[in-house]
Amino acid sequence: MTWAVATGAMFLGAATAYAAHRLDPADRRPSAGPAPSTPAPAASMNLTSTLAAVTSLVGSDKMSVALLDTESGKWATYGEAVFDTASIVKVDILSTLLLQAQDARRKLTAHERDLATEMIEKSDNDATSTLWTGIGEATGLDSANKRLGLKETTGADGTAWGLTRTTAVDQVRLLSAVFGEKSPLDTASRTYIQQLMYHIAPDQDWGVSAAADPGRPTALKNGWLQRSQTHLWDVNSIGRVETNGRVLYAAVLMNGCSTEEVGIRFVEQAARSAATAFARTLT
Repeated sequence: MTWAVATGAMFLGAATAYAAHRLDPADRRPSAGPAPSTPAPAASMNLTSTLAAVTSLVGSDKMSVALLDTESGKWATYGEAVFDTASIVKVDILSTLLLQAQDARRKLTAHERDLATEMIEKSDNDATSTLWTGIGEATGLDSANKRLGLKETTGADGTAWGLTRTTAVDQVRLLSAVFGEKSPLDTASRTYIQQLMYHIAPDQDWGVSAAADPGRPTALKNGWLQRSQTHLWDVNSIGRVETNGRVLYAAVLMNGCSTEEVGIRFVEQAARSAATAFARTLT
């Protein structure tokens, strides 16, 4: 996937195209579901005003953002809707595989490790489908998620793993299980996932990484999916970000984007604005 970094003028043009496209009646299907029944953690900062410049263009129900400061344990959030994961579910799939391997007191096979590398670093879908089947599809994912602390994520039916449903807050909970010490994943499993997320293919280095301080690496996984009926795009990004001297777990979820490139620009704008404003409240 190749795309150009937008200038301010390009961003404005993309925003105008998005704003016009999002009024299409075909985009009114309920891809973002109702608020989850499980309350989100009490947020130290509500990001509504911070993200107003973005949400005024994309629509308040088209985006959700969650940030967790790893030092203070404070949250910043916007939105509670449920979104399709697209490829960000691949971190969850690998976490499930590793948790199952721990339970069986075994290491991943060489083939499983090859598939995991393809799935996370290159976002390979065939490798993902093989591992999805291997973990027991939604049944295996949902079982693992109960132990990983996810409360608002539901595995997709059948083989359509990209249609797993989740929230931004739950994706931050997943990042906490992958990067935090209080996790059912042991040190070796967490380190393995982290290493893969720090080595994403260069053409996929976009999303919440836009909020990182210059020169600071981001552990990252992105997801993008064009809907077959509306031809609009879901664009999601999750990761561990170092910004303004803080370490944040970040998730930005979007749907209804006119193009993948437009979605990327909005996700990055939201990540930068939210992370910068949140970090300032923590200093």
